[in-house]
This record gives sequence, structure tokens and C-alpha cells, in this order.
Amino acid sequence: MATSDAVSVGVLSLHNSKETKAILNAVEALGHDPEWLRRENTVVRIDGDEVVLEPDVDVIANRLLLSKSGEPCEELGLANTLEQIVPVLNEPAETLTSMHKVASAVALTDADVRVPDALLALSTDRLNAEREAFGEEAVFKTAIGTNGGGTWKVGAGDQVNARVGDRYAFLQKLLDRGDAPTRDLRVYVVDGEVVGSMFRYAPENEWRTNVALGGRVEDAAGDVPDEVLETAERAIDAVGLDYAGVDLMEGADGWYVLEVNPTAGFKGLFEATGKSPAPHIARLAIERAGGSVDDDRVAELSNVLDDSVPACKPAPVASRPNEEVVIGYTEEVQIIGTSGSETVVAKSDTGAARTSIDTQLAANIGAGPIKSITKVRSGSSKSSKSRPLVDVVVGVGGTRHTVTASVEDRSHMNYPVILGRDILGDYQVDVSRQADRESDPEVESEE
Repeated sequence: MATSDAVSVGVLSLHNSKETKAILNAVEALGHDPEWLRRENTVVRIDGDEVVLEPDVDVIANRLLLSKSGEPCEELGLANTLEQIVPVLNEPAETLTSMHKVASAVALTDADVRVPDALLALSTDRLNAEREAFGEEAVFKTAIGTNGGGTWKVGAGDQVNARVGDRYAFLQKLLDRGDAPTRDLRVYVVDGEVVGSMFRYAPENEWRTNVALGGRVEDAAGDVPDEVLETAERAIDAVGLDYAGVDLMEGADGWYVLEVNPTAGFKGLFEATGKSPAPHIARLAIERAGGSVDDDRVAELSNVLDDSVPACKPAPVASRPNEEVVIGYTEEVQIIGTSGSETVVAKSDTGAARTSIDTQLAANIGAGPIKSITKVRSGSSKSSKSRPLVDVVVGVGGTRHTVTASVEDRSHMNYPVILGRDILGDYQVDVSRQADRESDPEVESEE
């Protein structure tokens, strides 16, 4: 229940996530007023010489998932607009620096925080000409990406592209742990203090450690030297964020910072450590707005991850009775690999567990390398066929999905891509909507 001296804390989040809900619930549990800034209720009104923000809040915690957005500049512009009205935690300019992996690496290097060697070249020829400097294997990444999306391991003979789809891409040195299990370290820092840290281990047949890809987590408390935690704190300061998850990895000659994530998830950290950053972020926002909190209550709340739907969630507008995004029986999608991208019409198949792409399409975009081989059985056939599995990024509307797709010869079929449940789980399929069919009959123009 809010107190008489309560402040109003807005969380800017155009999506449903555990983290957004947990922060809003923590604000209320600490005795203050939460407001969820969404499409349904957010208005900036200029009336004469007055600028008004609705809902009326004293401070905003920025939780925009810019790296997943198909239009990050628009959302960054929104955050920048709101920052001119009320204080914003994780300010837009600093968020831009951290979400762009090369910009972040430059800021970290300038602050004497070690990062792996990297190369961003606007020319594809230049990028490939210097590929050998990164050794037999290297990391190839889009400059903006999330959950391991847009990240590949490439060999010495693999050609790469300066742009992957509509995003710049770069090469980065692969840190080698020898025979040790592939792992990295996530340290969550709020207002200069470490909330918790965890090791993330890559799943079988995978080299990336992201929890979203099935990575295993383990509490790192007591197993990480103090100077490594201090490096994480320095990394946050270097890019200018109020809170973030810092990803580090140990190489042969010490620790390196891989990334500073302004919207890092809480699920894996809470699973590993039993600690939630949500009340710490809520406290920082409340205090930034001039309010006060009980420190013991913050410590108590950090032992739970309350991601229930908060009471402040605005009602949906009448024209959108539910929040499910609709996808058609056939849909125009962008398929992105290491050397290019193509826009094609894909068919939605709720009976397929995995997304599938055509062999020639996979070759055209540079899908790969092959991660493993899967056996599939189709129709009434009793025999199974082997198909290679590769990582691709699939753009659907304004959202990007990283999936491990199977590759097959679909040249004799109508659609080069089948969207499986690994993507369709986020959508409602409308079988009457087809991207390759005219929505209206053709009529003659009036002469």
C-alpha cells in the first residue's frame, strides 16, 4: 500500500516480461506507486507552453528491449522524449552505447576495461581481408543482438559480411578455455553494487551460454575474485548505466568483459542465486525521485521473484481484445545468416516443432556452421531422414527470433521456409491470412 509521501515510478516497457512485472510489483511492495508505461496508456501532450506526460510519474525505469526491436531508433527516440520530461534510469544515450556491442567495447577500452580484440569494417572485403588475424576460429556478431541471436562461430575459410540483414556485424576474438567446459560469468549490478553473480554453462552441442538457449546456471558467489566483481562495476560506470548485467569470460591471460546488457533477464540469476534485482532497481528509482525505502524490506523482497501481473497494468484498448500478435498462414519473413539475408514468404506449420529452411536459401545467406544432425520422419513414411541443423535469425514483423533450423531441399515445394512451434509459440496463427494472396479483388481504375 502506498504511503502519504509515496512517489510514482513508471516502468517503460512495451512488452510482457518477468523483469518488468517484478520491478512494478517491488515498487508497490515498497510502499510507492507503480505505473506501467505501455502503448495503451502512454501519452505526451504539448498544450501551449506546457508538456504533460500521461501517466503522471516522477521517474522512469527504462526496460525497452531495443536489441529485440525491429525499429530500435524509434523506441530510443521515445525514451529520449520521456527523458526530457522526467528523470530516466538507464538513460537513452547510455543505453544506445551499451546495446551496440562495438560502441560498448570502445567505451570499455577507453576506461581500461579489457575486452576481446574486435574488428568492425563497413566494407565486406576489408572484413574478410583481416579475418586471419582472429585465428582459426572467430566470433562473428551483429552489432546489436540479444539472447545469443546474431552470433556465430566462424572458421578460417568462412566468408562473412559487413552487414547481416539490416544490421552491422563485426569479428571478435574467440576466447579459448581449452578443455574446460564453455562458460561465462554474469554479474548483475545496480547502482554500483553487485546483487548477484552466476556462471552460465553452454548446453550440449552449443558454444553460447545464454539461458534463453538452454544454458545451465550456477551460483558464482565465493568463487569469483573480488577484482572480477570490481571489473563488472567499472564496466557499468564506463558505459554510464544505472543497472545492467555484465557478461565476462576468462581467457588464458585473465578476464574480459564481453557485454554490458541494460535489460538483462532475472530468471537465470534468480534460479542460480535466489536473489532478484527487481527491488534494488525499484529502490534506486524511488530514491532518484526523492522517495525513501526500508532497506530491510528491500533485502526481504530480493528473496522472491514476484512476476505476477501487477494491478497497474493498463487495460487493453477496445480494438485489441488480447495481446497475442497474429501471424498469417503464410507470412513474409526475413531470414538472416552470416553472409546475407533474404525476404521470403514462409508457411506457418503448428505441427512442426522446428523451423525448416531450404538448402539453397541456407547457402545464399550463409547459414551455419552445422551444429548437429537430426533425424526426422514425415507423413506416413516409416523411415527417417537426416537433416543438418544450423542457427539462423528470423525476422517476423518487428521481432527477431534466433532458432536452430533444419535444412532440407524445398525446391520442389511452394515455400522455402516452414515456421515451426519454436517461433509460432509467440503468435496466434490466423489461417485465413496469407501474405501471397491478394486481400482485395482487382478492380478497374476509373478512366
